[in-house]
Amino acid sequence: MKALRAIALTCAVLFLGLGIVSAQSWTPLNNQLPADVGASGPLLLNNGTVLIHDGGASDWWILTPDNTGSYQNGTWTKAHNLPAGYAPLYYASAVLPNTQVVVMGGEYNEGQGAWTNKGAIYTQKTKKWANLDPPSGWSSVGDAQSVILANGTFMVANCCTTQEALLDAQNLTWTATGTGKNDINDEEGWTLLPSGEVLTVDTNTGTEYSEIYNPVTGSWSPAGSTVADVVDYGSHEIGPAVLRPDGTVLQTGATGQNAIYNSNTGVWSAAPNFPLVNGQQMDIADGPAALLVSGNVLCMTSPGVYQTGVQFYEWNGSTFTAVPNTPNSPDDSSYYGNMLELPTGQILLTDFSNDIELYTPAGGPEASWAPTITSVPTTLDKGKTYTVEGTQLNGLSQGAAYGDDNQSATNYPLVRITNTATGNVYYCLTDNPSSMGVATGSLVVTADFTVPSKIEKGAAELEVVTNGIASNPVSVTIK
Repeated sequence: MKALRAIALTCAVLFLGLGIVSAQSWTPLNNQLPADVGASGPLLLNNGTVLIHDGGASDWWILTPDNTGSYQNGTWTKAHNLPAGYAPLYYASAVLPNTQVVVMGGEYNEGQGAWTNKGAIYTQKTKKWANLDPPSGWSSVGDAQSVILANGTFMVANCCTTQEALLDAQNLTWTATGTGKNDINDEEGWTLLPSGEVLTVDTNTGTEYSEIYNPVTGSWSPAGSTVADVVDYGSHEIGPAVLRPDGTVLQTGATGQNAIYNSNTGVWSAAPNFPLVNGQQMDIADGPAALLVSGNVLCMTSPGVYQTGVQFYEWNGSTFTAVPNTPNSPDDSSYYGNMLELPTGQILLTDFSNDIELYTPAGGPEASWAPTITSVPTTLDKGKTYTVEGTQLNGLSQGAAYGDDNQSATNYPLVRITNTATGNVYYCLTDNPSSMGVATGSLVVTADFTVPSKIEKGAAELEVVTNGIASNPVSVTIK
């Protein structure tokens, strides 16, 4: 059980001036949230804005990039609060294909340990939240894991049982699923695989045991030993698991040990341990990791379980390399952090302070990883909705992960239009992708997008961007 961290922190924040940001560096937002906001749970909305929670409170905030597409220079507006009586900390979260946002559960609610079964759903057009009832008979959801399946259905766990359920987003009803689960869901994470199945590592059996959920049968089956001891069985904590473009999943550990799952062969193997720092073994006992556009994985580690002193690493498939830390790193623990992959290729990090940082990685993607547009209208009217068609529009991975709760996947397309004359950047509201699978290869995927009414007329370049990787641009004309 993670500790209830004080949400309002007093910390020294390093502010950098305007200018070019070097690779593998952290840079604070130029416009930060109010000092009493403890930023957490970032979610990328389907119009390019970022929704951020004031952790443990009921208020949410929206970060809008500036006219050049810069999040560092973005500005804030306040969304409506959650429904009365619901102010969660450590919960399940997802952006639905229809653009709504769902949050379920909470290890804490209104500052008290609760493992609550409350939930809420957010509508982007109104910026308002409404109550979302839990699955029938569930007395808890708590710090649960969740995932958007390849068919677009939201699946959530009951943290404290073996139960899982699927949400019908149209009528907001639930259907039970997940027969044959080996142990309770407490502290486990879910990783969407290219096959459409979901991988998890059991944290409550005392052995290196993994399972796979089959969405066709709605059942779990064994996926083999993880080889490495990645679970701290005293706390039942585990680190995040991230799918890379080569089909391997880096499963980080709460013990310092790590493992690799090859989704192509179904075989586990041991990965190198996290390094020692000042004689202390680094690990991720709950905490974030994110796929970079280079294919590396950014990891936020700290020593032991819930101890402070963060060191960031990049995993390149064979080794962990230390990279720069944030100003708050000496006072942070890994579980304070949440990462979000931005359309710019940067990683946004929250840590329950009002200092939100952006990580700019080195290197870029391979050309084969990019979305490809095969069909889109080249003459577009303001305010009208169109369809884009292409391949790999959902990217090769969910992007970012956490040990169990606070999911912030970005495996859905965004349509971005840049005016040729001014360079001004506009994100269209992009929704209803025909697939939410990852690494879908040659599968043709469609998505709808609505051209902003405030967009400039004239010649422009249209791209689809997913997980920070953009397609080749298509020339269009805005009427």
